[in-house]
Amino acid sequence: MTDTAARNVTGEPDPLEAPPPAFRPSDAERIAAEVFGVSGTGSPLVSERDQNVKITADDGRGFVLKIANPADDPGVIDMQTMALLHVARTEPTLPVMRLVPTVEGEFHTRVAGPDDRSHIVRMVTLLPGRTLEPDELRPDTLRSFGAACARLGRAMRGFFHPSADHPLLWNIKHALDLRPLVRHIADPNRRGAIEEVLDRFEEHVHPVFGELRAQVIHNDLTPDNCLFDPGQRISGIVDFGDMAHSALICDFVSTVEPLMGERPDHFGSLEATAAGYASVTPFLDDEIALLPDLLLARWATTAVISAWRVRNYPENAEYITGWDAGVWAMLDAYRGLGPAEYRRTIREAMDAATRADRPAPRAGGSIDEMVERRGRLLGSAISPLTYDRPLHLVRGSGAWFYDADGCAYLDCYNNVPVVGHSHPRVVEAIARQAATLNTNARYLHGSALELAERLIATVPDGLDTVMLVNSGSEANDLAWRLATTVTGATGGLVTDFAYHGVTTVLADLSPEEWRDASAPAHVQTVPAPDGYRGPHRREESGWTTAYAEHVDEALGALAARGVRPAAMVMDSGFTSDGILTPPAAYLQDAVRRWRDAGGLFVADEVQSGFGRPGSHLWGFDVHGVIPDIVTLGKPMGNGHPVAAVITRADIVDRFARETEWFSTFGGNPVACEASLAVLDVIEHEDVQRNAAEQGAWLREALEELRSRYEVIGDVRSLGLLIGVELVRDRDSREAATAESNAVLNAMRERGVLVGTTGRDGNVLKIRPPLVLAREEAQILIDVLEQVFEQRTASR
Repeated sequence: MTDTAARNVTGEPDPLEAPPPAFRPSDAERIAAEVFGVSGTGSPLVSERDQNVKITADDGRGFVLKIANPADDPGVIDMQTMALLHVARTEPTLPVMRLVPTVEGEFHTRVAGPDDRSHIVRMVTLLPGRTLEPDELRPDTLRSFGAACARLGRAMRGFFHPSADHPLLWNIKHALDLRPLVRHIADPNRRGAIEEVLDRFEEHVHPVFGELRAQVIHNDLTPDNCLFDPGQRISGIVDFGDMAHSALICDFVSTVEPLMGERPDHFGSLEATAAGYASVTPFLDDEIALLPDLLLARWATTAVISAWRVRNYPENAEYITGWDAGVWAMLDAYRGLGPAEYRRTIREAMDAATRADRPAPRAGGSIDEMVERRGRLLGSAISPLTYDRPLHLVRGSGAWFYDADGCAYLDCYNNVPVVGHSHPRVVEAIARQAATLNTNARYLHGSALELAERLIATVPDGLDTVMLVNSGSEANDLAWRLATTVTGATGGLVTDFAYHGVTTVLADLSPEEWRDASAPAHVQTVPAPDGYRGPHRREESGWTTAYAEHVDEALGALAARGVRPAAMVMDSGFTSDGILTPPAAYLQDAVRRWRDAGGLFVADEVQSGFGRPGSHLWGFDVHGVIPDIVTLGKPMGNGHPVAAVITRADIVDRFARETEWFSTFGGNPVACEASLAVLDVIEHEDVQRNAAEQGAWLREALEELRSRYEVIGDVRSLGLLIGVELVRDRDSREAATAESNAVLNAMRERGVLVGTTGRDGNVLKIRPPLVLAREEAQILIDVLEQVFEQRTASR
């Protein structure tokens, strides 16, 4: 077989096989001036398959003109461009290159080369600092290096591009494509070593590679592609040329493999770099298990491509073979140790790294001791802990929690971190503003005004005023004050197992909390629109109208007690009632009947807003109604306390005639910056689209489980707000409360967290952060299936 085996699946030559560009510095200067409007002096920089020219502008600024190899796929170059823009938005503190637009406002264009080939050109900012040799890096720098790799991977977590799966020999998942090129390694012993590595990869890695968590990765964050300041802090990350969709662990592999080879403390370098990586993104067990073979595959890749390339381009041999000594040092170390000892040594290093990174819990003793202290110190009224075996959580990242022992749990329950636990953009916004200013709303600051403007832009016309508070409870409490003041009435209407907050006012509007107490005289409940187990079933004609007619009954009951209607408060996802998804006609009809009697409609979006429906940003939009008042809470700051009321100016003006309103911390600068960051992430990282796609996929997967397990009576979903109702018998639809609790705890033991909801506690509540990836959704389904299968087998 010839070297054309290195051609990609389209039959085009691999860029590693095509001659690189050959522009003179004067050519680069002309392109910089004419195309990018930057006049300056050019000097060449080293590169493998493309051409990079440093441009020192006449005003002293530095840039790099990047001239692509003609064999590079234009789609891949566009992917790299979009990735740079994405990272700059999602993790602005990462020191990545910034793109310079052309004079036409584009980020790349084509120019003719000296050999008449056409090249795509881009210009990026020149970053400060210098490269360091691996053996110059201090142990603390290695840790920072690993953390930077993980931060970059996390910043790219929500990024995708149609060209992301392009064939690239540097992508470890294509390691087996190296076989035709192994013949270029002259030494037969070394050739045999590579064949042995590829055999191991084919047998042990290739069959399960697709099961690893995957995304678009940088794939080349080596010391050659990083710049450091005098204190060995990373000041620049360059060269996105080897980006590809692959297993996330391969990003770490590409970073650590040259460090291990070029430093005398091979496995100590692995431990230090892994500790830094794990401090941001903890490793999963299947990744650690495959790491030894993935490292071998990466060293084999470097060795084979080097031998192949240097024969074609001997004039660039020094650059091409720069990593060869370290590669063969590690491959020789592997053969010297033997497979078993090699794997054990790597496992020891990774265990030490993850132990070093494991957060130390605050003093508290054992779980039992902490439970006792909680009950004694926080009082008997506090809600009970979730799960039979309580969790002591110490850290979160993306859709994952980590406990004090370092165990990982997929969070499919908490809606507060709507864009993922510890999202870097939100964390950075909070830290930046907290280090600058935090004060109250009696002083002007722009973030509160910008937040109000952006929220107003998301809701229907007429909802033009924002009042900022600290929590969803405060928002609903204020909504009640507005409604009662404007209407001059005191009557409230809620569904019969709703929850709307913790204040005295809201306790009266939260039947879920009433327990044995009777309903307050000024509040009336209506049955939630449950078309599966409720009094009106969806198989009955006119069932939504039958539910809406209960509003008329409630109005009559209030009138009989001399109470006029003020506010009907409803959660658009009917979350506490069991996660219900009635047709839009129900809420439209119910709201019309209430308004006709003089009341206002308050849409409680605390649980169902901020993109969770997928199809819409807000739950009330799904129902096609325009509220008088909208309340926002929990997800608004991704965990930072901030909430809001959105309403009409005429309602606020009427309220203002009777009282002045103020909240010391409501709308403080830190809270506003947190919320603005959440809106940025939702807008720029396609969070809402992800909610729609993953929600639809989960719904289909859950329906498939329902077809096999009789205990699943019904599946309901609104994007990534999903209810799975368990029943003892599908004919009687008797609630399987005990079974639901058992499933909840069994999933917890397998590392997946869900909740329960509904009056009978028999609905599994699945409400993950909206950044949930497909691979993570698959974990949820797999674990749920395991639990149901085990319960079926044990009967």
